[in-house]
Amino acid sequence: MNALQSQRWAPRVTVATVVSRAGQLLLVEEEKDGRRVLNQPAGHLEPDESLLEAAVRETREETGWDVRLTGFIGTYQWTATNGTPFLRFAFAAEPLCHHPEQQLDDGILQALWLTPAQLQADMARLRSPLVWQTAADWLAGQRYPLSILRQVL
Repeated sequence: MNALQSQRWAPRVTVATVVSRAGQLLLVEEEKDGRRVLNQPAGHLEPDESLLEAAVRETREETGWDVRLTGFIGTYQWTATNGTPFLRFAFAAEPLCHHPEQQLDDGILQALWLTPAQLQADMARLRSPLVWQTAADWLAGQRYPLSILRQVL
């Protein structure tokens, strides 16, 4: 490997969903570095998985909710304070069915429904600035057809 290759940008690819119901958004409270933080249902893309499949899977694993994706909100590039780069693909979704008996992913304390105002009032607890930016874009009506995303096999 040459010097150029060792410096190549390699972000962590993640997905997130904004799930809405009766004026509330589905969020997760999780433990991160000894703090209780809030995030959308979100997680990493796995090998051979489409972005859409990852969004549905992560939402189910972190909240116990099956969802139907209704739109693509956007792509977000962010670098964490520790220097880790992220590339987040965010989706709008509607809840279909809850499985309260499902054990949630490690680190997830609970899934909860909050109004956008409650989320905004708790900005100090957001896992990253991506949480509010994604919610704000969703609130502004930013949606693109899911067909703009393609997995080429």
